[in-house]
Amino acid sequence: MVMTLAEHFCLRRTLSQKTEGICTMEPANKSEISPNSFLLMGIPGLEHLHVWIGIPFCSMYVVAVVGNVTILAVVRAERSLHEPMFLFLCMLSVTDLVLSMSTLPRMLCLFWLGAHHIAFDACLAQMFFIHSFTAMESGFFLAMAIDRYVAICDPLHHTTVLTHSRIAKMGAAVLVRGVAFFSPHPILLKQLHYCRTRIIAHTYCEFMAGVKLACVDIGATKRYSFSVAFVIGSCDCLFIAFFYALILRAVFHLPSREARLKALGTCGSHVCVILVFYSTAGFTFLTHRFGHNVAPQVHIFIANMYLVVPPFLNPIVYGIKTKKIRKHVLSSLRVKLS
Repeated sequence: MVMTLAEHFCLRRTLSQKTEGICTMEPANKSEISPNSFLLMGIPGLEHLHVWIGIPFCSMYVVAVVGNVTILAVVRAERSLHEPMFLFLCMLSVTDLVLSMSTLPRMLCLFWLGAHHIAFDACLAQMFFIHSFTAMESGFFLAMAIDRYVAICDPLHHTTVLTHSRIAKMGAAVLVRGVAFFSPHPILLKQLHYCRTRIIAHTYCEFMAGVKLACVDIGATKRYSFSVAFVIGSCDCLFIAFFYALILRAVFHLPSREARLKALGTCGSHVCVILVFYSTAGFTFLTHRFGHNVAPQVHIFIANMYLVVPPFLNPIVYGIKTKKIRKHVLSSLRVKLS
């Protein structure tokens, strides 16, 4: 499938002399190649819509950057917001900013300027940021679920259980886990030898799409990547479901109907964001392993969603819908306008 898409791409696009020959099909028995660059294809079959697809992606990128920077600025400025929930939210905002800024600008250059070339080392760096910070995003969702569980089920001991020291240790554990398990990905890719097309049928440097271009046995590399992603993603997802089940049980035992509705509204919006993240990421993961009959444009479009949508939704759901943050943002705007 990759070879067919690559041939289709080469036939439809006339590249400059600099890229000529890179798109040429090399026989598998030729000498091994260490490429200096890759070509990102975008969304195969939807090349004629790239300009239009870039518009909502750019809008979500602007909202993600402005929203997450606003959350960081507000929490930093207001000492009353230095609580567990908002500290975890800041960690999530930093993760969203890194994910957005490491993927969206390059993606928009591809959609709007036809910039298909990406340097080999830049591709490896983008790969590291995507996979490691996606794992961190999952970890911070779990940390925030733990925070909500303690806040609702044991509110009197919330600040004593989740002290600043413990919050820092939890954040460090999530950071170290993401770096430790996914830093081998670009290292493994760099050690592979390439003797096929250098075209990646994707909008960004995705690990499995790059691995499939190698002309050596990649069985062990694929097994490592799948096992790490599966263990981290499934464990985080199961623990999040467990804590939210406990939260729901506690919510239904609240004496006040108003309190129950408020807690359900807050937790419901959080769960929606988490479902969007895990459903799109899970679809991408399972498609690489089992979905050989899934249309490439469907697979790649949804693969973009788990990198684009959560950073866009998180500052809205966790920020604007949070009364304390909304109050401080509005008061700051009033001061500046007056």
